[in-house]
Amino acid sequence: MDLALKYYIIELSRYIITFLMMIYTVFAVICVSTRKKKLLTFSTSFQSVLMILILFVAFLHLTFVSGKQEYLYLFAFITLFLFFMITLVSIIYDTSDRILLNNMCLLSGIGLTIVSRLSFARAFRQYIITLVSFAICLVIPFLIDRFRHLRQLLWVYAGTGLFALLIVLLTGSKTNGAYIRFAIRGITFQPSEFVKILYLFFIAALLYKYNSFKWIAISAFIAGAHVIILVLSKDLGSALIFFVTYVFIVVMSTHNYWYLGAGIFGLLISSIVSYRMFDHIKVRVTAFLDPWTYIDDKGYQITQSVFAISSGGWFGTGLMQGRPWDIPFVDQDLIFSAVCEEFGIVFSICLLLICLCCFCRMMNFASRIADKFYQTVVYGIAIMYIFQVFLTVGGSIKFIPLTGLTLPLISYGGSSVMATYIMFYIVQGIVIKSRNFELRMNLGANEEAK
Repeated sequence: MDLALKYYIIELSRYIITFLMMIYTVFAVICVSTRKKKLLTFSTSFQSVLMILILFVAFLHLTFVSGKQEYLYLFAFITLFLFFMITLVSIIYDTSDRILLNNMCLLSGIGLTIVSRLSFARAFRQYIITLVSFAICLVIPFLIDRFRHLRQLLWVYAGTGLFALLIVLLTGSKTNGAYIRFAIRGITFQPSEFVKILYLFFIAALLYKYNSFKWIAISAFIAGAHVIILVLSKDLGSALIFFVTYVFIVVMSTHNYWYLGAGIFGLLISSIVSYRMFDHIKVRVTAFLDPWTYIDDKGYQITQSVFAISSGGWFGTGLMQGRPWDIPFVDQDLIFSAVCEEFGIVFSICLLLICLCCFCRMMNFASRIADKFYQTVVYGIAIMYIFQVFLTVGGSIKFIPLTGLTLPLISYGGSSVMATYIMFYIVQGIVIKSRNFELRMNLGANEEAK
């Protein structure tokens, strides 16, 4: 191919990807804000086309720059998987929410794209993990619809979660100063990602049965035990998510805003204690307050992140045209910076809006669910998801200190991807169960009317 033509294709692809992403985001906002069935049907169908086009242009760009056809093969695998997932879920569960499914697929596709740019081998592993996650998650809506005693297992949820966290604390391997991983026959897990789900079910089950101050205090004690174990494991990012999620769930369930005040006070006290106890917290706070003084040491990671974001500009440098590997742990902790650098700030804002649309969609579902147990679970998943996005992005742009958390569905990490898939499909299962119940009630009412 002529070099000039190749250059123009690579250069134009930056703007084409951004333009397609902007259109997708517009339709994502429309889907969240409207209830017109024809408009929703058209929007979700058109979103699927846009999704494939975004990934096609991105992987074509990778192929042109690298000269490796393996990227086109990976694009074919990813496209087939996303098409298969959307089609199969829509056929098996005809009352599933296509809007949430589309957004989840797009985020997965973008994650695989940026990880592919950073490491083809890691992208392929991530692809396999995504396939396995989907296979597991496909039965979750069925199980939620069939198992009617999930709200009775609150002590099973609490006991299993605490036991898993204790095992990691006592026998887990050290990763970047924290005990967060556990290996079984060479396969590494991060149990806290899955304990989040058990933790949400425990809180929902307890608040479903009991709502008195006594039981709120008991739930706070058990939730605090989860947080303390995570703090002792030095997994402070996860500890913060557990803490904040608990406070907001209790406030939303009881409508007692004194609990919010107590939670804020507790957060301030625990932050001060953590700062005094752990040296790496002092390092992160120092790097946050004045990274430029320590640019060659403590502030290196955050300064490189800021440099990457600023160098990308509005439309990015283009895939494989930036220097994301200058950022330590870029594929996990700071992948948002890599997205900003090579896809651009406009694309990244659209990405955040899609994450926000997922949150709004979940909150909208939760507000319309009659069953308090399932309502609390969906509220919890929504809060946990968007707060993790906030912590990851906030750390990347130097809005808050770095927390070492992954960006859900975007960052490299098997446990994170699988746990996020499970949470999204739990929401789908609850939505399907709720919609099927409404359909049966409407059918019964119509038969009585006849």
